[in-house]
Amino acid sequence: MPRGKHRRTRTSQLTRRVVAAGTGGAALALPLIGATQASAAQPAQSAPTVAQSVPQAAQPATSLTYTVAKGDSLARIADKYDVSGGWKQLYKDNRAAVGDNPQLIHPGLKLKVKSAKADAAKKTATKSSAPAKPAAKPAGGVAQATQASAKTYPNNLDGWIREALDVMAQKGIPGSYDGIYRNIMRESSGNPLAINNWDSNAAQGTPSKGLLQVIDPTFAAYHVAGTSFDPYDPVANITAACNYAAARYGSIDNVNGPY
Repeated sequence: MPRGKHRRTRTSQLTRRVVAAGTGGAALALPLIGATQASAAQPAQSAPTVAQSVPQAAQPATSLTYTVAKGDSLARIADKYDVSGGWKQLYKDNRAAVGDNPQLIHPGLKLKVKSAKADAAKKTATKSSAPAKPAAKPAGGVAQATQASAKTYPNNLDGWIREALDVMAQKGIPGSYDGIYRNIMRESSGNPLAINNWDSNAAQGTPSKGLLQVIDPTFAAYHVAGTSFDPYDPVANITAACNYAAARYGSIDNVNGPY
């Protein structure tokens, strides 16, 4: 036959070593196991799924109706619901309801909010639309009186005074509608943004502000918990002034001139 055909297959160096080891005893077979483990291929990483490789689309803004609570501000609501454009956009969307002053929002006011937080908006909408639980009935069959729903007040001088009186009643601060109204008309003529920039207080850097012309140190000292920390807020201004008048004069009803 021509040279080169049917050549004997070369035995690999590893195979020859294993065969040789086999003649020496079972203990010498251990290198075979080690070699097999060393040459084992690592498992390939799985390819990313479509869900992993394709970014999710951004959630669209969700509209909801928000009822203003005590202590709220447009900035706080805009931050809470991640409103695109912040409080300025929130004010723009609700200017007809808020009025010309974005600082004057009051409990009970309904605002349209375009929230980027769909889950929060959904929870708010679900909570507000959930039907009220029926009132429990006593053994006698007469329905128990349910707790009155949160009071709402008109966004005007009458509403501000009435809301302030309800807060004062809860805090034990004396005062009447007539006493508050009389002093407001003398101090500011009913303008919640009134400020005195000419008297002795102003000269000392603490001008009188708001419906009842309260200076900042007095407002801070007699601020009523649960009301706004803005001295121009009508309810916060009235309650702080009445709290001060109660401490100094016994009641706002006893004030008939500058105080």
